[in-house]
Amino acid sequence: MPDLKEILDEIKELEQEGSSIDKIRRSYITRLAKERGRNVIIYYSGWLQKPTIPENSIMDIDVNGFMTTCHKLDKSKGLDLILHTPGGSIAATETIVNYLRSVFNCDITAFIPQIAMSAGTMIACSCKEIYMGKQSSLGPVDPQFLFPGVGQVAAWGILEEVERGLKEIKENKESQVLWANIFAKYPPTFVGTCEKAIEWSQQITTAWLQDCMFKDDKDAKTKAETVVKTLSSHKETKSHSRHLSKEKCKEIGLKIIDLENDQKLQDLVLSVHHACMLTLQQQHIVKIIENQNSKMFVTKIGN
Repeated sequence: MPDLKEILDEIKELEQEGSSIDKIRRSYITRLAKERGRNVIIYYSGWLQKPTIPENSIMDIDVNGFMTTCHKLDKSKGLDLILHTPGGSIAATETIVNYLRSVFNCDITAFIPQIAMSAGTMIACSCKEIYMGKQSSLGPVDPQFLFPGVGQVAAWGILEEVERGLKEIKENKESQVLWANIFAKYPPTFVGTCEKAIEWSQQITTAWLQDCMFKDDKDAKTKAETVVKTLSSHKETKSHSRHLSKEKCKEIGLKIIDLENDQKLQDLVLSVHHACMLTLQQQHIVKIIENQNSKMFVTKIGN
């Protein structure tokens, strides 16, 4: 398997012939599709390279990218979806999953070469199985909100703070002034919005697990609820940025396949990953959605 540097060297050689990273990336995606006999779509965000860009997250515009890359594919071959994303909008995630399922039904396999967090984890959970390597991670499913002057905050964190405040006020009336100042920072209906976002993410992820990954299991509902309870438990995962390893994901109950079990497959997937990461180092590219036929939808910033 070529590593990151070797792929970079290969790119430099081809650039002397007038080519680019696009040719390298597409060649590896095509090889993977041929090896698996399935459609391949990559969904890659550049949040590691450009962490402050909002367009890195899962957004409604991405639905157009999936529509573009699914067009004219042989739907009977199913889909291998390679994910690298920090997550994003629950609404956009729900639309993307519903669309992909309308095209491929439940015949979708997720590959996580490095990281899929938050709503990216939800997309992975909507698939029939998930390939992960020793270096791969999923993340907690806990909705986040952009809070003025603070940044992203976890909905669960808000609810835990409110619960703690009410408890302390009940035990010590003198703490009421302190907690009143803390609660005053919340916009109207914010606590209720947090509750609804948590319930929404839990409901759809549980349903996806139940009717796809666990659909042939007599305890599908119980298994799905157990997985989601763990993934969405702020008390257990501690932080939205917590990385859940392949072994932890197995322990939770997800259907995880070791990428290391098939050396050729691992080489191809990681080569696609390295090529995508090099593509995202380019200044203006923040997101790539592309299939094995080189049909591509790119989100750019600037010129």
